[in-house]
Amino acid sequence: MQIFPWWRIEVSDRDMGLVRDAGFGWIKVNFGWRDIEGAGKGHLDWTVPDRIIEQAQQYGLKMVVRVDHQPVWASTAQNGPPANYNDYGDLLEAMARRYRGRIHAYEIWNEPNLAREWGGRPDPIEYVELLKIAYQRIKMADPEAIVISAGLSPTTRWDDMAVPDTVFLQQMYDAGAAFYFDVLGVHGAGYKAPPETDPAVVAADPVLHNGDPSPPERKRVYCFRHVEDMREVMLQNCDGSKQVAVLEFGWTSDPRPESPYHWHAVSEKEKADYLVRAYRYAGENWQPWIGLMSLIYVTDIEWTPDNEQYWWAITEPGYPIAQFRPAYLRLKEMPK
Repeated sequence: MQIFPWWRIEVSDRDMGLVRDAGFGWIKVNFGWRDIEGAGKGHLDWTVPDRIIEQAQQYGLKMVVRVDHQPVWASTAQNGPPANYNDYGDLLEAMARRYRGRIHAYEIWNEPNLAREWGGRPDPIEYVELLKIAYQRIKMADPEAIVISAGLSPTTRWDDMAVPDTVFLQQMYDAGAAFYFDVLGVHGAGYKAPPETDPAVVAADPVLHNGDPSPPERKRVYCFRHVEDMREVMLQNCDGSKQVAVLEFGWTSDPRPESPYHWHAVSEKEKADYLVRAYRYAGENWQPWIGLMSLIYVTDIEWTPDNEQYWWAITEPGYPIAQFRPAYLRLKEMPK
């Protein structure tokens, strides 16, 4: 389960307890580069990461840490690669050395197939270069740490703003990426379809793809099982010995008519049912290649109904009393 433990120690403690009590053994956490090294090159502040990792150990939770959002001194883009990729490598080596054996997996950036996550224009060759440096520097400091490639965003768009995830992944392989990750990172939003739905069915049904005019092969993205299309790219590149980590997946219940997510909103009851069925489907059909599956989200307590992330969550904002949506309760009851 993805949680948001950065800013408040008491919320971090409670939410780690919620994950443990639900029978889950991993948390996904964002470590913003700018929050650690924002003061300047080499000025590393480990205060918050130290606390989060100590809490995770107390709760017996393993961690996958996503590292992106560069400081201003590294690049002025809102979120994009640094001007010097070795600056990112320096951070990751220092992090892996400090937390050797305690951070179990690293996600190298997030959704680089989207312009908004890669400094204005997605570039698979640039991303693979960053991935290579990250992999080498992490392994120097902690050879047992798992390096996961960035979760790619399912999208049918193919232009300067976005590249379909299967296309981008193939371009990564063409650039030599296979040597520089241990586990493939993917994203698996369910959109409007139940988790067992065949991507070919989704591509043929305008209700399930919202009338997207893209070619049929691109419209397969609108379901959880699109993960299988990403796995197929791995097989085509003789990389089937590796596992896949689903770094984000879930269903939204967004009721706002003006929201771009509203067309595929489900009820909270359906969300609960679909999440449980997604874990079940993966366990029954994706072994042995499926690895970590991290759902979204145990909510950030600052979110409100005006935040689109609020509607993907399985808990309600607020502290100290935890308020559960049906999904959390169903997941807690789910056989592990």
